Amino acid sequence: MSDLEVRQLRYFVAVAEDLHFGRAAERLGMAQPPLSRAIRELERQLGVPLLTRTTRQVALTPAGEVLLHDARTALDAVTAAGLRARNAGRSEPELRVALKADYDGGLLPRVLDRYRQEAAALPVRLVLGGRGEQAPALRDGRADVALLPAPFDDHGLDVEPLLTEPRLVALAATDPLAARPCLDLADLADRVLPDGTPADQEDLPPGPRHDRRARRLGTPPDREDLPPLPGGAADDSGVRHRAPVPGHVEGRPRGAVAGPRSRTLDLAQIFNLIELGSIVWFPPVSVVRRHPRPGVAYRPVRDLPPLTLTLAWPQNSRSPAVAAFVRTATAIASAGDTRGMMGG
Repeated sequence: MSDLEVRQLRYFVAVAEDLHFGRAAERLGMAQPPLSRAIRELERQLGVPLLTRTTRQVALTPAGEVLLHDARTALDAVTAAGLRARNAGRSEPELRVALKADYDGGLLPRVLDRYRQEAAALPVRLVLGGRGEQAPALRDGRADVALLPAPFDDHGLDVEPLLTEPRLVALAATDPLAARPCLDLADLADRVLPDGTPADQEDLPPGPRHDRRARRLGTPPDREDLPPLPGGAADDSGVRHRAPVPGHVEGRPRGAVAGPRSRTLDLAQIFNLIELGSIVWFPPVSVVRRHPRPGVAYRPVRDLPPLTLTLAWPQNSRSPAVAAFVRTATAIASAGDTRGMMGG
């Protein structure tokens, strides 16, 4: 068997994720016939069928499932090799730290201050992204180390828990639930989170169906997009307004506003939508202390799992700069030295 080419793996992954040759060809920017021929040639080369094809559907064989998993890993490694080599060859290499804005548990300023004193320290560049984007950035070489909340897909990564902190629910100050001193997840059954997930399902692990759909669309599985709510009209900004009805609809104030369609919400947008009664959110205590807002009420939720902030980096990393950053962050987290940012 001859060696597989990166091009072949990219073709196969596109078909395997879409399970549709036409959509995969469009995604790859090519015509369908040469894509079909390339997959047949790959099957001939491997000597096993990778897909079952009928007039109605395309499905993966057991061999195809194995190749899809390994091909994703291989493609990530190829991309990462190029990006890491490019960073190492810069006249001034950097340590690229991936995180979601404000999701550092109050640690980052102190970590950076102390890290600069390390002999192996490099200039730091922050790689800011949405929820769920940090682990892929480590695997494909866009980042060297990441601060991110657990759980996440940690294959190919080394992980070190840093701290665990409670989360609260952020809801509109005018929401009837804001009158209660403490809530349960069941009380939030008719509310939604920024990603459209029902708020009372927050303690359930994400399903593979959601992750597969996200991969197929080329977006991170946990991207914070709020789907439009049924009814109402859209204004020029793309925001949909519910038609006012007497009283409350499903526990929400009338005239509640849904978020923009197919847009990643930043922190300001999330807070605005909370104040308007469209969504609720579960920020950790460190974020709550940084962002007091008169239109937002924060309440404890008895059965809401806490947030564990972790540090992650590629298992094959041999970078002294990464090792120095990991040492610094774990030392500061172990000492509980976050008072300057968490208000304690």
